[in-house]
Amino acid sequence: ESRPHRDVLRSAHIGLVPVSELRGLRVGPKLFQYVLKVLVQSVQLLYTLLRIDQPSYILLQNPPGLPSIAVAWVAGLFWRSKLIIDWHNYGYTILGLSHGRNHPLVHIAKWYERLFGRLADHNLCVTDAMRQDLWENCNIKAVTLYDKPAAYFKETPLDLQHHLYLKLAQDYEPFRARAEPGGASAERSAFTERGGTDGHVLQPRDRPALLISSTSWTEDEDFSVLLKALQDYERFIDEGAKLPALVCVITGKGPLKDYYNGLIKKLHLRHIQICTPWLEPEDYPLLLGSADLGVCLHKSSSGLDLPMKVVDMFGCCLPVCAIHFECLHELVKHDENGLIFRDSKELAEQLKMLFWEFPTLQGKLWSFRQNLRASKELSWDQSWDQTVLPLLGHRE
Repeated sequence: ESRPHRDVLRSAHIGLVPVSELRGLRVGPKLFQYVLKVLVQSVQLLYTLLRIDQPSYILLQNPPGLPSIAVAWVAGLFWRSKLIIDWHNYGYTILGLSHGRNHPLVHIAKWYERLFGRLADHNLCVTDAMRQDLWENCNIKAVTLYDKPAAYFKETPLDLQHHLYLKLAQDYEPFRARAEPGGASAERSAFTERGGTDGHVLQPRDRPALLISSTSWTEDEDFSVLLKALQDYERFIDEGAKLPALVCVITGKGPLKDYYNGLIKKLHLRHIQICTPWLEPEDYPLLLGSADLGVCLHKSSSGLDLPMKVVDMFGCCLPVCAIHFECLHELVKHDENGLIFRDSKELAEQLKMLFWEFPTLQGKLWSFRQNLRASKELSWDQSWDQTVLPLLGHRE
């Protein structure tokens, strides 16, 4: 539903083949609608795959895997191509969030993923915990390939921050200046000011802190946890805590967005502003690279995947507070590059600690950012060359 990043659009090595979204299949019971949609998508996707140039490999991310895994396997037989499944989670556990774990569709989806996972030529996965689970419970041998941020996820220079804030201020009130700029030729946002004489961009000491989260607004992320923590943060300020005003930006699209926007409107916060924009692909990494703290409320449906949003935040050297689940420690190192919390009260206390006397350069927030800057993680290209190329018979 969104335009790909311009690096993808400009690449001479990537060809995009659009597949139109299916609409108007709401006839009969929901189960019938679902089966009909899967059948139509199968024909549509198979037709598309058989019209492209013969591939050596078909690389498929799962989920979503129904019907794409089976269709890709059939296309691989036709083309004599090798199928590689990149496991980011289990589709049946996501289906279980809305239908319940014992629903017949969930059991069918579980059987389906296990069967076609075993039929794939190679399997990749995003955590060691998932690699172990695939082997022990599905008899699928996989190789761990940790997600890495794209190269454009990095800290945003102050000039670019200022330009981005002014752009967003046209549509979103929290980015607008709280006071008039200091001079006739100066320009100001909520977070920055460009001087009229030398043109340098500055961050006023009384600026609000910028908190960012991103979501697909689905059942596996409970944003009421963040909203309750923000109410506690507001109370801390009213009680005299040395905390800054807060701008909380939650990006993304999804089915529960209207529901949470309704809850946000009922909060009536005085020191906190919340907005839920949809950002262009080029603006999202710039905003991550401009923020002071990231928050992740992703709770893995399987307990075995890692949130890509945190990977991108770490690429921008942005410290993170993330809600606990089983294998999160493979990415977020508590008290080293961020903090892990279990409920809204713990998150509120972490916000209070991290933003105390903001923007000090001596606190935990600053040390987390320094640790992220100093970490020597493999780039995406290096990780791919080291992990995947040997599977493909390449040794260079």
